[in-house]
Amino acid sequence: MNELIAQLTEWRAALIARRDALARRVPWWSRALATALIGIGIILPFFFSQDSGFMGATIVALAYVVMALGLNVVVGFAGLLDLGYVAFYALGAYSVGWFGSDFFFNAHTHVLVSALTSHEAGIHFNFVLILVCAVVITSVAGMLIGLPTLRLRSDYIAIVTLAFGEIIGVVATNGTSIHLGGGETLTAGNNGIPALDLPYFPGIGSFNLLQLRPWYWLIFTIMLLVLFINLRLRDSRLGRAWIALREDEVAAVSMGVPLVRTKLMAYAIGATFGGMSGVFLGAFDTTVSADQFQFSFSIFVLAMIIVGGLGSIWGAVLGALLLSYINYYLIPDVLNGLPHDLGLNFSLTQLSFGIFGFLLVLVMVLRPQGLFPERRRRLELTAAIAAEDAQLVEAQE
Repeated sequence: MNELIAQLTEWRAALIARRDALARRVPWWSRALATALIGIGIILPFFFSQDSGFMGATIVALAYVVMALGLNVVVGFAGLLDLGYVAFYALGAYSVGWFGSDFFFNAHTHVLVSALTSHEAGIHFNFVLILVCAVVITSVAGMLIGLPTLRLRSDYIAIVTLAFGEIIGVVATNGTSIHLGGGETLTAGNNGIPALDLPYFPGIGSFNLLQLRPWYWLIFTIMLLVLFINLRLRDSRLGRAWIALREDEVAAVSMGVPLVRTKLMAYAIGATFGGMSGVFLGAFDTTVSADQFQFSFSIFVLAMIIVGGLGSIWGAVLGALLLSYINYYLIPDVLNGLPHDLGLNFSLTQLSFGIFGFLLVLVMVLRPQGLFPERRRRLELTAAIAAEDAQLVEAQE
């Protein structure tokens, strides 16, 4: 009897492994489509002028894609509601202020920077080194934020993460009161840290704000790297552990999923992606100020993955592109004067929050699984609706 049970268990494990292998196998058309989209993304800047509003909006949209992919790891994969994601954007942006400007004027450290910057006071690291510093800082911060939430669930996690986001905002505003010695402070508060170093790469040179194509290719490369990591994580053992915790934490822990390590990894990896995007946006804006890190930023990024589809990588990409283009291109540039053309005395930018609220309600009513949902979530929602409809039909008959 024991041998029969062992044989059945072995067969079941083999079937599960075979099923997972088939699920992870990417069809040829999907690879062809991905290759075509990457090719289009590479040549896209050649169809628009370097100083056009569309190019600027596209650069910001790709940065938000990286943000959305990071938050999707925490909320979509692991099921941990995070309302303080703006904290990692702030830490990433301040990494540029600390390690890519003359803010710490008593220091004279220069590593792989251009000749024009090598004589300036302060700490000046190469852009890639600043990315590495931001990854370390934000991953540690993500684990610190995750530690108090290990025994919490649902709304309580949201309250704690919201508190951490507000704490980072208060520290950024009042950082002028935190003295580090020699007249230097932690932040510059609402005055901001201006004149941040522009990215520099040996053999390529320094970037400038009048030519946006290098900025586009830089954030496009970062986005592809983050996208590749997301795809690998989703199909990895860690990704399956996140999904197991999201579906049923008690059952996952009872089956041997390490709760503490798995949750902390989700917070750390999600924070890392947010910090990388914060580094890029800080350098692109050329200034870092405390008033940039408002609570509404976290809600904006969360809305991207909700509209796209929770847990869906491609849904996060689609939601981030859609809402970013609406917020940074369609409303301010294309449709802003539409109310005046209709004889109304207001601009469309005054209704931006109302527009996003309407879009969220529309998606939740018409397509609650999101515009590009994950297969598992789509089956959960649509199957439940279909079952309820079948029961109603049977009851009526």
